[in-house]
Parts: sequence; structure tokens; C-alpha cells
Amino acid sequence: MAVLWLDEIGADDLESVGGKGASLGELTGAGLPVPPGFVVTAGTYREFIENAGIDEELFDAVEVDVEDSAALADAADHAQELIEETPFPEELREEILAAYHDVGTADEEAFVAVRSSATAEDLPDASFAGQQETFLNVTEDDLLDRVRRCWASLFTQRAIYYRQEQGFDHSAVNIAVVVQQMVDAEKSGVMFTSHPSTGDPTMIVEAAWGLGEAVVSGAVSPDNYVVDRADGEIDVTIADKKVKHVKDPETGETVEVDVDPEDREKRVLSDADVERLVELGERVESHYDTPQDVEWAMADGEDYMLQSRPITTISGPDDITDATGSEGVTSVTDGSGGVESAGGELSGETVAPEGELLVDGLGSSPGRVAGPARLVTKLDDLDKVRQGDIIVTEMTTPDMVPAMKRAAGIVTDEGGMTSHAAIVSRELGVPAIVGTTNATTVLDDDQQITLDGDRGQVLAGKTVETEEETEPVEDVRPQSPVKPMTATEVKVNVSIPEAAERAAATGADGVGLLRTEHMILSLNRTPAKFIEDEGVDAYVDELVQGIRGVADEFYPRPVRVRTLDAPTDEFRQLEGGEDEPSEHNPMLGYRGIRRSLDRPDVFAHELEAFRRLYDLGYDNVEIMLPLVNDAEDVYRSKRLMEEAGIDPEKRTWGVMIETPASALGVEEMADAGIDFASFGTNDLTQYTLAVDRNNEHVADRFDELHPAVLRLIGDVIERCREHGVDTSICGQAGSKPEMVRFLVNEGISSISANIDAVRDVQHEVKRVEQKLLLDSVR
Repeated sequence: MAVLWLDEIGADDLESVGGKGASLGELTGAGLPVPPGFVVTAGTYREFIENAGIDEELFDAVEVDVEDSAALADAADHAQELIEETPFPEELREEILAAYHDVGTADEEAFVAVRSSATAEDLPDASFAGQQETFLNVTEDDLLDRVRRCWASLFTQRAIYYRQEQGFDHSAVNIAVVVQQMVDAEKSGVMFTSHPSTGDPTMIVEAAWGLGEAVVSGAVSPDNYVVDRADGEIDVTIADKKVKHVKDPETGETVEVDVDPEDREKRVLSDADVERLVELGERVESHYDTPQDVEWAMADGEDYMLQSRPITTISGPDDITDATGSEGVTSVTDGSGGVESAGGELSGETVAPEGELLVDGLGSSPGRVAGPARLVTKLDDLDKVRQGDIIVTEMTTPDMVPAMKRAAGIVTDEGGMTSHAAIVSRELGVPAIVGTTNATTVLDDDQQITLDGDRGQVLAGKTVETEEETEPVEDVRPQSPVKPMTATEVKVNVSIPEAAERAAATGADGVGLLRTEHMILSLNRTPAKFIEDEGVDAYVDELVQGIRGVADEFYPRPVRVRTLDAPTDEFRQLEGGEDEPSEHNPMLGYRGIRRSLDRPDVFAHELEAFRRLYDLGYDNVEIMLPLVNDAEDVYRSKRLMEEAGIDPEKRTWGVMIETPASALGVEEMADAGIDFASFGTNDLTQYTLAVDRNNEHVADRFDELHPAVLRLIGDVIERCREHGVDTSICGQAGSKPEMVRFLVNEGISSISANIDAVRDVQHEVKRVEQKLLLDSVR
């Protein structure tokens, strides 16, 4: 049979109906409230392509080099075209339509959801979720076309790329299609029956108005309900729910509409609603005997379960590994108040009494580690950096990143809190100290040291005071990151693609700043030199791969990518950089959008990378233009985007507010069509106060909380709100509690923080928003 009904399906039918279909069948069989429906089986898809004689051509078409963007795009187009243009056999057509008529009622046409269910989808070791299609509010006229498009979605560029990267044989993956009665939801969301990171007996429910697609896709910030399963206590965080997805009463299509003003900050779920969901959650968890991630909906006083799958991210603390690579606890108390190593004596000679302060600087990335110092004075020295070594160098550069990933810690002579070493170390989760001035002369190669990234101290030997023991860190990536729900979005800054997984695990609402210059500088050649040596396609592919790595980790959460913003002094250090201008103060010079507009031929390659990403389906990628001064910069950039094949009306893009000129001219830029304005407080502060942020002689005058800086920020937020333009902050100041409080009170749309600060910012935002809410009703 081509069709199986949900009430005749169970877990044993996974191969025939896919993960989603099997789960819905199990829930139906367990007596849980699942909307009625049926599955067009995976075998039906296979018979369709084989009987039509397109199977061999289909699988041959997608055997391409997935790193070749053009070849991948052609393969996907050809494969999908083969399926979508092949007509349905009459017998199959009649069977599917007959089942559809049984879903509805005699006097009313059924609206159904049509969802793909790949046979490898939702398996713990190979998640295909989100890579195939879902169609809502489908009627008879479009049903067969939507089924065929679900089949064709098995061959999107992203799906082809993913399978090839994971080692799946294209011909071995089949796809079923779930056709299920639509629930015209008044409220909907997701529920975790246990904490998705720790497994604690805490239920977490997210809820919003309308259809659940708005929550799952990230289109709306939902309310958050945390339920203690021991005593039933509910902790509620109410979000500002600006939009909802509903069925258009005239066309029947799913549309996004504004939430009525009185409902935006109204609680979606009553205590009784939450209690019913908890009861359902306990039933489904009991049925599967494992914690579940559940999609649910409510309509006409009834509760429905739309999907349930196991939570695969629950993990206990990882084994702790010290800097030598030995498993076990970092340190243990010896009974006399001191600390002894759990792994025995470290090799190497201690040149000072254990615990003596050797050098100090700025603690730029927290944590405490011990290991042998490894002096890096030239790039050739990177080869001697082993797992667990502590790199000691004058200053890190982008091509040191692979070694930095191996290292247990980083110590530099130069740099501040916004230097390459500081930013990258924080994102990699590697303890670091910068700006010591003399570490490379004081410390010896292979000397045993302890690095305290919290205090900014390097101590002799391996010594960690008991009260400062570093706690085990869980390396966990929730399927749907759990965090305090806030109306103000909290995003994360990312500098290198290698940090994307750790950044995504913070539960951030997206990436507020992804720096392209670190990807480009890591090539160790200027863009012009790299293109000369390797060609344009190779350069574009480098950008596509780097951005795609981050976009994949966060999808569908937005990833805001800043175009090239490297000053000339950084380019001069690269191969091909001898022709770069020699500038007295590069921070005021040939960088940001001014360089891009002066070299539109090179900028066009960056824009081509964005265009390819959009073609690959990465609609979560946003373009951010740095160091924009006025509307003329915006109009010129917009024209270049259009010339590159990017429609500014269909993509999200905006500017950085880094100069007083851009702050004062933001209204004209809003008229030019920007979607957002993001504060780069590092530059905005130095340009407003005439304080070079890299000059130690005036470092004490660098203050992002200076009244002049805050006034500019406040004015921009107010004017942008009047023009419907989102505002955000991606500078270092976004991680400071004082700045967070100011920004939330001013009404900023989002705050992007450093990876290590996201959790603190989330909680600070929640506290401020709750105070504002309380003040408004008192």
C-alpha cells in the first residue's frame, strides 16, 4: 500500500514511514491526542522514481564535488526538476486523494499539514531535521504537488552537502511524507520533559500565539515556563510576542501577522494550561522511557501533540583533563589546606618557587590551567605546540588559530581586551592573559607554569588554590537552546568558524557579529594576492565555507556577517601586503566600507559569497556594513549588492554605527532601506572621545559608558524605533552589566555579547525587563 494511517503505525515501521511518521504513530497508539492523518510511505517514493525510470539519473546527478558551489547548485536543480516534473501514476494519485478525503469531513474541505519524514531523520547519530520541506494549510488542489516537493526536498543543496559530509549514500536514504489534519492553533510551542542539558527533572515549555512554526523557526520570542516537577512550581518569563503565524481566512495560506497590542506581552499559558502540558509530557516520557522534545498546540479547548522525539543532548560532566592530557581531577586537597596534583609531578624544571608570581597582565579569557610554556617567536615554532601546552608569544595572528585550539592557555606580551588573542581565546574557551609586556622574556621554553585567566597572573609551577578550582565544563549543544526568555534578543559575537559550536551551545538568539576578516587574514595572503594565486572561485569558496560553518550551527537563528574590516597594518603583515598604504593611524584610515567602495572589484567577490549562500538556502545570513558614515555609503553599497544579484528588498542587511557621523545620520540611512543599525562601541567610543583604544597612554580615558557615547546610542535607538529599524550592539560593551541595563531601558532590539558573557547578559536582560514590567503596573 502507498498509504499507512497513523493508527496502524508504530516504532517498528521506522524504515517505511521515517522518524516523524513513526513517532506520530507511536503517540497515536499510546492514546495521546494526535491529529488524525496518514503517511505516504518511503517505499512509495522509491517506487515512484524507479517506475518512472529516473532513479539512476537522479543519483548520478548528485554525485558531485559538494565544495564546488556551482556544481552543487546545478546538481540540486537537476535532481529536484526530475522529481517535480514527473507526473503521478493515476493509481497512486487516486489512493492519496482518497486518504485525504477521509481526513476531512463530508461538508468541509480539509486543511492538512504535509511534512517530510526522511528515514534517517531524528536518529541520534544522524539528524536530518530541518533539511526537508514542510507545508501548512494544504488543500486538495495542491496536495499532490506538495507531496512531490517533499520528495524533491531530499535533494536541496544543503541536504546533498550534509549527506555527503556525513558519509551517507544518496541512494540509501528514502523519504516518507506525513499528511495530517491541521490544527488551527490559538497557542502552540515546544516542551522539554527534562532539562535538555543536564537531565534535571525540570519541564521547560515555550509558548506563543498562533501556529507553532513561528516558535520552531525562531520568528517570535516565545514565553518561557519552567516547571519544577518535584513541587509543581512554575517560573514564568513573558516575552514580547510581536508576530504570529495563522491561516489566512480568505486564501487558506499560512501568513505572518502582527499580534494585537494587548496580547503582545500577555501570558500565553495559564497555570491550568501548563499543568495539562506537564501531564501530557509525563505520559509521553513514560511511554518512551526517556526525556522528550515535544511540539504541541491548543485549539478550541483541546490539546494536541504534533511531534515528539528523544532529547539527545543530555550529558553529564565531561572527564576533566589537565594540561598534560591526563584524565582526572585538576587538583585535590591534601588535608593541610594545600593542593597536590592528582596526576603526579609535571615534567620540566621550575625556575622559581612554586606559586611565585612571574608575570601579570589582563585576564582576557577566564579559567585556570597548568602546563609547560611554549615560546612562539616565529610561525615555524607553532609546530612544537602540543595538546595542553601554554602558548607564550608577543601577539597572536589568525594563522596561529590551529595551534591555539591545541593549547591549554595563551599568554601574550601585547594586546588588550579587544585584541585577536583575547577575542579568539574567549571564543575557543581557552584561558588567556594579554598585555603582559614581558612574558616572552621572563618565561622559558618548557617551564611549568599556572595561568590564571581570571586574575591575569602567571605563577611558577603547577598550583591552583582550592577555592579557585576550575569547575568541570559541560560541552553540550541543546537541540533548542534553553535560556531565560526575554523580549530583548541576546546574541553572540563570533570571530572564527571554529568557535561556532561553542557559541551555539550558549542558547544565544543568533550571531550579532561574525567577523569575515579573521577568515580572510587566516589565508596569510591579502585578498588580491590570494585571488592572483588561487583564483576568484577559491577565494569565494573560502568565504562561503567559513560563513556556512557558522550558519549551519545556528540555523534558523540569524547570523549577522560583517563585511571585511581589516585595517592596513594587519594587511601589511600578509603576503602581498607590501603595497598597502603606510598609515600613521590605521584605525582612522583605509578600512571598512570605505575600502570596499574604493575596490568594488574585490568587494564584489564578498557579495558573490553571500549570493551563493542565499542560493544554498541560508536565509538566516544577514549582511552588515562596517564603518559607514552616511546615507551615500549606504546607497552605493546597495547598488553593488544589486549588481551582485542580491535583492536588498528580500534580504536582511544593515550598518554598523561606529562614528558620530553615522549616529547623527541614521535617519537618512533608514530612508535608504537598512533593516538594522548595530553599535560598534569600541570604535564609537574612540571616535567620540578621541581616545585610541590601542594606546596604553590614554587607555584610562577609554569609557564606553561616557555620557556622550550613551547619548549618541540613546538617540539612535529612538530614531530607529520611529523608522521601524532594529537596533543592536555588537561591541565589547554589550557584555557589561551597566551597558546592558542602559540599553534595555532605552529599548534596544538585541544585544550581542562575547561567548563567555552570553549567559550573564541573558539573566541581566531578564532582570531589567521584569523590573520595567513591574514598574509599569505599580
